Amino acid sequence: MNGRIKLAIARLWYEANSFSPVTARIADFRAREWLRGSEVASFHAGTSTELGGAVSFLAANPNWEGEFLRCAAASPGGPVEQEDLDAICDEIVDGIASGSWDAVYLSLHGALIGTADLVPERRLLQRVREAIGPDVPLAASFDMHACLDPGIGNLVQVVTGYRTYPHVDMDETAQRALRLLDRILRDEIRPRVTLLPVPMLPASHRMRTDAGPMAELVSMARDEERNPTIYDATVFGGFAYADSPHAHATVSLCHEGDRDVVPVAERLARAALDRHGDFIVELPDAFTGVTEARRLLGGGMRRPVALLEPSDNPLSGGLADTTGLLRAVVEAGDDLATVFAFFHDPALVARAHRLGEGASIAAELGGRLAARFGDPVYFEGHVARLTNGHMTNIGPMDRGVAIELGRTAVLERGALKIVIAETSHGVYDPAWCDLHGIDLSATALFCVKAKNHFRAAFGPLCGAVIEVDTPGPAPVNLSLLDYRHVPRQYLAPRKVS
Repeated sequence: MNGRIKLAIARLWYEANSFSPVTARIADFRAREWLRGSEVASFHAGTSTELGGAVSFLAANPNWEGEFLRCAAASPGGPVEQEDLDAICDEIVDGIASGSWDAVYLSLHGALIGTADLVPERRLLQRVREAIGPDVPLAASFDMHACLDPGIGNLVQVVTGYRTYPHVDMDETAQRALRLLDRILRDEIRPRVTLLPVPMLPASHRMRTDAGPMAELVSMARDEERNPTIYDATVFGGFAYADSPHAHATVSLCHEGDRDVVPVAERLARAALDRHGDFIVELPDAFTGVTEARRLLGGGMRRPVALLEPSDNPLSGGLADTTGLLRAVVEAGDDLATVFAFFHDPALVARAHRLGEGASIAAELGGRLAARFGDPVYFEGHVARLTNGHMTNIGPMDRGVAIELGRTAVLERGALKIVIAETSHGVYDPAWCDLHGIDLSATALFCVKAKNHFRAAFGPLCGAVIEVDTPGPAPVNLSLLDYRHVPRQYLAPRKVS
């Protein structure tokens, strides 16, 4: 192609937990990521994100002229209020329809749900396709936990997905999609996308890619890419807490248009089904987990020992409000230096800031949003630290991204420190500890509402990591959830001959 290549870039990144009682509003996107035009590059340049990858691609390819349209992202939570979701999608489509483009790239999550629309990403892609016509190549990247409508394959030329969990390859995922768009416009390839649903929906607790079943599937998919007519092979695990008609694992192949890849897709799907049982994990209850952590510390285990509460992990749509782990920690005794991260309670944060550092404070912690997951825990202590919630990630995931937690406060009673925050943002970066004045080497128990993303930066800093199961909106036992759209057999492992 002669001349500069005009590329439209937009983003709608959100993971919805259908079992959260709190819906998301457009204000949640404005608080996390609400950008367009030059402010996108200013915010994301040098970061390990999809948009950071897009900025790097454009810098390395000066013949490409990228225009950043609406780019919106919010921390995971409940379904998005439909009127707000429609407004975001309308702005993206209107921006694309108003220009003339040689190619379009969308950064999506894949587990987005509206309060009315259960397949909004497919509808968004369909509207974009209608706006640009049949001949403009369209690429989309997705999270590993995407729940993909197979019909998406008829709307795009390129699909790529994260291959690491914790997700430390977001930037590479975007660049892979953009490199394929470049090859299309050079007339080197004419790809299409095949999406094959896999009838299983595993929880993600054992979906890490350092070892285990997902690591094996990622390796198998990479092996299929040795064939020069398969440009991208990705196995998506699905998101177990998104109750939608397409909440299942998916094999995605981006391949030369005349290549029959059904046998390849079926081979990868069988491999996934054969490993379904390997994704199943049983976790100890909170009291057992705390007992084990104290035993390890008593035996000389390097500090800290991390106790994770994935059932209320904000990055799985948790509320940062359940009390199962804190109750177990308190009942075990107050002799160990303990940090609890965290509770989402804007009103309590405001009260702590009014009182000021050093002031005495008494409060009910947790149980504010969904008492069915545990009654509040009474706390008396003092306000040890107040922050404005500004931090910049320094770890491998979302590296370089500026984070706004809202105001936060550290409450302290003896050896116990509890952080409360105005927003519900996952704890997965050491900058969070720096912000709150927490020295992990002096901390015995580091109790965090988190799951696998925690391990990317904190795993090497902890002597041991113990996950526990407590009542919450993201339990390890999926049979506890009242699915309306996911067949129950997707939850039970079965072997395929």
